[in-house]
Amino acid sequence: MKRRSLLKGGSAFISALILEKSLAAPVQGLGLLEPAYEPMHKGPFKPTWQSLQQYKVPDWYRDAKFGMWAHWGPQCQPEAGDWYAREMYMEGSRKYEFHVKKYGHPSKFGFKDVINEWKAENWNPDELVTLYKNSGAQYFMALANHHDNLDLYDSKYQSEWNSTKVGPKKDIIGGWAKAAKKAGLPFGVSVHAAHTWSWLEVATRADKNGPYAGVPYDGNLTKKDGAGKWWNGLDPQALYEQNHPLSQNSDDDGAIHRQWNWGNGASVPSKAYCEKFYNRTIDLINKYKPDLIYFDDTALPLWPISDVGLRIAAHMYNKSIKDNGKLTAVITGKILDEQQRKAVVWDIERGQSNSIEPFTWQTDTCIGDWHYNREVYDRKGYKSAQTVIHTLIDVVSKNGNFMLNVPVRGDGTIDDQERKIVEDIGVWMRANGESIYGTHPWKIFGEGPAQEGAAALTAQGFNEGKGKPFTDKDVRFVTKGNYLYATVMAWPETGTAVIKSLATGNQYHTAKINRVELVATKEPLQFKQTAEGLVVIFPANRPEASYANALKIS
Repeated sequence: MKRRSLLKGGSAFISALILEKSLAAPVQGLGLLEPAYEPMHKGPFKPTWQSLQQYKVPDWYRDAKFGMWAHWGPQCQPEAGDWYAREMYMEGSRKYEFHVKKYGHPSKFGFKDVINEWKAENWNPDELVTLYKNSGAQYFMALANHHDNLDLYDSKYQSEWNSTKVGPKKDIIGGWAKAAKKAGLPFGVSVHAAHTWSWLEVATRADKNGPYAGVPYDGNLTKKDGAGKWWNGLDPQALYEQNHPLSQNSDDDGAIHRQWNWGNGASVPSKAYCEKFYNRTIDLINKYKPDLIYFDDTALPLWPISDVGLRIAAHMYNKSIKDNGKLTAVITGKILDEQQRKAVVWDIERGQSNSIEPFTWQTDTCIGDWHYNREVYDRKGYKSAQTVIHTLIDVVSKNGNFMLNVPVRGDGTIDDQERKIVEDIGVWMRANGESIYGTHPWKIFGEGPAQEGAAALTAQGFNEGKGKPFTDKDVRFVTKGNYLYATVMAWPETGTAVIKSLATGNQYHTAKINRVELVATKEPLQFKQTAEGLVVIFPANRPEASYANALKIS
């Protein structure tokens, strides 16, 4: 989803307005600091950008490199892809037409009713997390809520609309957390619900054409409308959050992208809405003790109209220190300026940096759509294991981590094509993982034609797949201890790879090269260092999964 950065020079001004305490009088006009029910954990971190810049990325995260994500919730139930809860209300869109055909008109069967259809009847978190660990993942993350606003855990502050009360009537986050702990993996949660306020404005519309023209969709319903319905006693407004003035240009389906960081005419959330989000998120952190929290927001949630994101970050860092004796927590945010990248980990969605970054960062992507889409399966449209591995190697060479989502079906399973991709990733990682885990960037990240054609980042990312494909002329470098790892990004058909950056007299690696080993098989390779480059003779027999070939140079 494309979003533009609103703030370039104003963040320091607004930061100065934010007080250091979690409980204070509201700041007029900014919607800040309503009294909170969940206290912010005290410690060295205060809820300001300046204080949060004390942050240091923990070793476990920097060394892990590869994580897996279950971006799974009720929007996976229709198996129709991303943003279903929004686009089902956009008259004439593909998802609107799909919804009318499958479920009926959104005035009669809205997203709350899709939630009621979602049962997660075949979900086995232990089996899936074990599969992901066997693929080489060093941490696991699960969706805690999406823009659809359903909390997927036993939520104190979203007490009606959470997965223990409606839909599957299961503690989804609790199940994932237990499975991750059993597998020995750090556990993360992704939180997206700050944007429900504007994202679900479409649910208040009505058709402009056809037999239901003028009939409001169910986003206008209130608790009193539930008599005799399955949701009797529940308040749809606690889910849809639409009892407020609409954003400017709300009828423009694309306006949400321009208004993502609460500018360009976005309806400003109430203080009560912001504080409820704060309480929900602190409750999530306190109950499930995640090691990582991913925010799908510019900078932090509800910034700059509220300081709740800063308070959540300070709470999580301080709590981590108290619980673990040191800071082990990770928080990610998007479209960060240089100072904000010191406070939280920069996340790039569906894309990667084009240079070595000074601070650890993360890319998140998916082998298909974020939410399960049967059409991707039918057309065999998933990313291949080769594409995943190439992206991982490239990201790691630039000081990044790689978070991969494998879309989960509504019933809680993954399909056979997805399973094969995950298993194939595992084959490569078991053979070559030493060139990934615990490594650090070298003096340069790589060489070759792929980088020459790399696309620039757009908004929060979105440059993946826009450059040239990797070939045996593309090499990525990392170091660990006294070793240099050079990964040749394809098996050389000529049997010989030439690494130009390691030519005689090069400025990067001046020590004598004594050994070159193919990591996958541990066998030493013949080589010679020439003015053209380090010439490496590859063996006659290829190892399995030879689409990227790590060389250990000593």
